[in-house]
Amino acid sequence: MDDDSAEIELLEQNLNKTHQISQRMTSILTNFDTRLVKLEKSILPLYNSTQKLKQRAHNIDRALLKIDEVASSQDGIAVEEGLVLRGPQLGQLEAYIDILERLNAAIAFKSSDADSRDMARLIETGAKKLTQLYTKLVAEGSSGSPPVSGLAFMLTEFPPSLMSSLTPLVAFLRTLPLPSTHPSHPAASAILNTLKDAQRGYADMRGSWSRKALEMHSRRVVDRAETLDGVAAGKEFSIWIDNLLKVTETEYTLLTELAPLSSNTLIASTYDTLLTPLLTLFTDTLSSLTSLIKRSLHKYTFHALSAFSALTMSQSRWESVLARRGREGNELRDGLNAIRGVCLRSFPEFLADLKLAAAGKGGDLSVGLADITISTVQYLNRIPDVQDAVGSALSALGDGNWKMGDGKQVGKTSKSNPVEVNEKVLIQHFVFDVMNTLIGSLTTLSRTQRRPPFGSVFLINNVSHLVSHLVLRPTNPNTPSLLSRPTTDFLTSSWRTAKAGYFDASFSPLMQTLADDARDKTSGSGWKAAAKEKFTRFYDLLEEVGERHRIAKVLEEDPEERSAVGEEVVKLVLPSLQRFMQKQKEKEFSKSELLTLVVCNKLTLHQILKSVSHPVFLRESASFDNASRRYQVVS
Repeated sequence: MDDDSAEIELLEQNLNKTHQISQRMTSILTNFDTRLVKLEKSILPLYNSTQKLKQRAHNIDRALLKIDEVASSQDGIAVEEGLVLRGPQLGQLEAYIDILERLNAAIAFKSSDADSRDMARLIETGAKKLTQLYTKLVAEGSSGSPPVSGLAFMLTEFPPSLMSSLTPLVAFLRTLPLPSTHPSHPAASAILNTLKDAQRGYADMRGSWSRKALEMHSRRVVDRAETLDGVAAGKEFSIWIDNLLKVTETEYTLLTELAPLSSNTLIASTYDTLLTPLLTLFTDTLSSLTSLIKRSLHKYTFHALSAFSALTMSQSRWESVLARRGREGNELRDGLNAIRGVCLRSFPEFLADLKLAAAGKGGDLSVGLADITISTVQYLNRIPDVQDAVGSALSALGDGNWKMGDGKQVGKTSKSNPVEVNEKVLIQHFVFDVMNTLIGSLTTLSRTQRRPPFGSVFLINNVSHLVSHLVLRPTNPNTPSLLSRPTTDFLTSSWRTAKAGYFDASFSPLMQTLADDARDKTSGSGWKAAAKEKFTRFYDLLEEVGERHRIAKVLEEDPEERSAVGEEVVKLVLPSLQRFMQKQKEKEFSKSELLTLVVCNKLTLHQILKSVSHPVFLRESASFDNASRRYQVVS
């Protein structure tokens, strides 16, 4: 217990010592805090004074920096002025652009008018230097002669190497200050005028280049038109117009990429300037073709129709490419109206030429094909190739108005005359009138022959040619669709009439010679003399027919039809001759006289068949040879 008490007492002593120490520490800390408060009160005025001095020092430093900046700016303008005046150097376009961008930025934040005017002057100079580079690059891409690939047109693109140089240049030129975007910029108006001049120069250079690319092919179209078929010449003209539109489309796309001023109004104005040489070339080419056509309309009718077709097919594309891009004029529409007038003239003039052919000289004409027959067949076989143009022109002319010489004016479709005829029906009506006029003229010409048999051969040859080359074996497989039922019926009727006229003129005298007359009823030697006279007359006429057919070939170009006509000749002449021979056999002829008649019979028949090149000739030749041998034995 004593030990525990001793330990407790020791602990109490230690606790008292610790308390005393704590009291002293508390007293020391309280004294230190009092001193700190006194120190703070002493230092605070000094701190406040120091802060004011620091603010003043900061302001002084900023003023010094501003002074240094102004001084260095004056030195920088002098340095950059030399770089700007020297212009953009090869491979240093970006550095030059950076200088102008810094100058533009400086103008935006400078308050000094003198500095702004100096920088604006440098920016204007820099803009002029850049536009000179722009013009130089465009000139390089638009100089020299366009490449030629034989006779075909080759559309060339702008050189890619120059395009890569122009793209960043144009991109910066479009950012230069303009009155519309930077109204307060001192150089905006001058820069706008500079860019306008550069863009106008671009249009002139690209327009001249495009014209040179198409001019050679334009001359070729005009020169070849005199020698080419009308439809082929029209196709070449159509291809040339297509190439012209391709060039305009390409140039419009290039203009939108390379124009320094990209507003719609200025693009449209520049495009109009660029198109002027091309449209002048188009107008000159069309005028040359029109002059050629008007010089001889009957010869170049299908040149006019083909050109009309080419212009019509290109009209919608022309409007979308040219007229709808801010242009008011439409040269194609004007040219279309001019060539349409020529086409409208061609139809009545063609009919008038057919009528005028009937007033040719009389007398002995060739029994071959007339020029009007050949030209009409060629004319009608070409119509399907330009059917749209023919239908459109006839529709504009009015149904029946192509017969102006007859004084029949039907009138065009209008509010007072609302009946509208299908274009194909109009063509069929026109073809009918052509056939009617042509066969009328051929008939008139055949009647002007001094010897009617030759006139009949002329008519049958020409009508056969029409039927063969328009109905049976047309050169153009689409031609029969232009022949209406009345037209084919008229041709068939004309063919029958021509064939009947040929039979009547060539073979009726033969059959009339063998016809019964009053002398056949006489008795005694009178009927024998009459029979011999008929034979003699028949033989003389047949000799004349044979001689005529050796001169005037019948259906020479159509062996099949010639054979058919020969068959009809046999059916027409042979029965009359056989009836006559039968009558003579029943009378009192001697054997020698009868064989003489038989030989004459075979001879004349032989000549008839030979004259029309009929296959029966081969069969009758043997009979003729046998009769001749028997006649020689009796004699």
